[in-house]
Amino acid sequence: MGAPSSTYRVQFTPSFTFADATAIADYLARLGVGALYASPMLDAREGSTHGYDVVDPTRARPELGGDDGRKAMQKRLSELGLGLVVDIVPNHMVVPNPWWDDVLAHGQNSKYARYFDIDWSSGKVLLPVLAEDAQDEPGEHFVRVNWRRGNTELNYRRFFDITELAAVRVEDPEVFEATHREVLSWGVTGLRIDHPDGLADPGGYFRRLREHFDGWLVVEKILGPDEPLPQSWPVDGTTGYDALREICGVFIAPTEAFAGDFHEVEHASRQQVADSILVAEVRRIARLVQGVPFEDACQAVAEVMVDFPVYRSYLPEGSKYWETAVQRSKSPAVRALDDQVRADPHGELATRIQQTSGMVVAKGTEDTAFYRYTNFVALNEVGGSPDRFGMPVEEFHQRAAMREAQTPQAMTALSTHDTKRSEDVRARLAVLAEMPEEYLAFEAAMSEKHGISEPSLNRLAWQSLVGAYPITEERLGQYLEKASREAKIKTSWVDRNAEFDAEVAAWPAKVLNEPEVATFVERIKAPGYSNALGQKLVQLTAPGVPDVYQGTELWEFSLVDPDNRRPVDYAVRAELLDRIESGRLPEVDDSGAAKLLVVQKALQARKRGLHGYRPLRAEGPAAGHVLAFERSGVITVATRLPVGLARQGWQGTVLPLPSGPGWTDILTGRPATEDLVSLLETYPVALLVRG
Repeated sequence: MGAPSSTYRVQFTPSFTFADATAIADYLARLGVGALYASPMLDAREGSTHGYDVVDPTRARPELGGDDGRKAMQKRLSELGLGLVVDIVPNHMVVPNPWWDDVLAHGQNSKYARYFDIDWSSGKVLLPVLAEDAQDEPGEHFVRVNWRRGNTELNYRRFFDITELAAVRVEDPEVFEATHREVLSWGVTGLRIDHPDGLADPGGYFRRLREHFDGWLVVEKILGPDEPLPQSWPVDGTTGYDALREICGVFIAPTEAFAGDFHEVEHASRQQVADSILVAEVRRIARLVQGVPFEDACQAVAEVMVDFPVYRSYLPEGSKYWETAVQRSKSPAVRALDDQVRADPHGELATRIQQTSGMVVAKGTEDTAFYRYTNFVALNEVGGSPDRFGMPVEEFHQRAAMREAQTPQAMTALSTHDTKRSEDVRARLAVLAEMPEEYLAFEAAMSEKHGISEPSLNRLAWQSLVGAYPITEERLGQYLEKASREAKIKTSWVDRNAEFDAEVAAWPAKVLNEPEVATFVERIKAPGYSNALGQKLVQLTAPGVPDVYQGTELWEFSLVDPDNRRPVDYAVRAELLDRIESGRLPEVDDSGAAKLLVVQKALQARKRGLHGYRPLRAEGPAAGHVLAFERSGVITVATRLPVGLARQGWQGTVLPLPSGPGWTDILTGRPATEDLVSLLETYPVALLVRG
């Protein structure tokens, strides 16, 4: 089975089930979608709104409609020519679950004892579930302890610092078969593999999976800006955070106004994570280091992971990243650690330190530094580089051509269930890079009236407010609570600061009705819409398989989860699509119908097949404001840096088109000309075809 032409991601919840997805299948087909891309569909914890807390991998989730609902959904998708791509979670399961209960009952004698990554050296499983002042008599094959002891003494591997998500030893063939048998029986178009960096041997896992599955296979691998996907993995590509960084970057103006030392903040954040919430993992690894005092080994393990230049290495492949990390230290303990890892790159020490480095990087960078270094948060995205401002058009062309040549079936994304803010929020915030002095003056004046006492959260709060405006007090309050606690500066999830928490909670009510906020947002709204349409058209037509995250075919100003899992109003979208299909050309206004037009026309163009990549270059005084390319007789034209463009306009700027029969803009239905004044008169984007 080949890759779909495109995907549309839905988040299954108890209020959006298999039956609900079946009901929107016709709308998705009309939109031009190639496949429904589903959040995890296996049985999860009751009430879960994301599905990554799998409790039973042997059945479709009953709360969503069970196997009958799953089959009915697949049948309807197939009737409409749509595929099904399913998100699966090989790294962990939520506990308790039936297998875990058997382990607690029978200890190492349980048939499932090998299913979980447990350190049995103490003979018991430590369960950090008790209140701080509670005591418990040890169970026969387990012991309940104070919940605070989890981060320092836990003896089973988990998903990051989430104690109730226990790691599964999917590298064991028996465990692989038990956890994959059901989903592999469904005959789906594709699989999206969650968190491969947590696996003991990602390459080995993918090779085993390929023996059982010949469909489209994409992996949630977060790549550094210049990091390639491991060549030994038999996969089609990543889930698209690398493409997100490039597509968003080309719509951001280079500027020094928001500069700072991101790497200093990042290093401190990673160090804090290694020294606190992941201490149990560090200590378990340190016990494997031979010939070094235990405390020195702990320090060496943490030091190497904190200094890792990417999320993890896959030794012996990617050894240069390992070398970079160890060479940053002159510690004798690090040298001893290095010697032992190199001597046995497939041994337990090498395996565990690689599994854990991704945890330190992700928690330290994504979930700490990105909430502390808030100079310009449009760049603070999964896989992003807050210190890299803007991407030149020529670099974008080079990277797009490379994707077409190397991973043409990789997924591309602009919004996901894990993005820190939605694509349209980032598009609006990108405007600030074109007018930094004006924005910083606004922020300073407003902070005088209603500033938050912690500076980095204050910066984040104002950018979040203007980026997501209009937003409810409840949504903004929930976001700032999460942001302040993830930053771990004046409060945290573990150690609350009641006075500061109250200050943060009171902030939204103070600022939402300030007229200066609405006035400033109105100033950046139109160029934000231009950026949003431009980046969406580019994503949908550039190399790779584009994903549309649920609801983002209209404007969608969401912040981090769970804000981005709010219900989607498909009735409104279907009604707007009716109007577009009747030939009506929507205005670029708050309805978002113009974005729906762009999405539908681009997705339908993709279904005809787009191949190759040919950069097109404008000529004239505003040539730098154009991003254009041609693929299989389809030309994409997008406006970039609209604030600067407004100062000069398109006069005298042309886009030379390939010779031959005339071109038509399928967004407007009008003949296309090379004169950009005419070509981009109606919309800031154009999609041209022959005839």
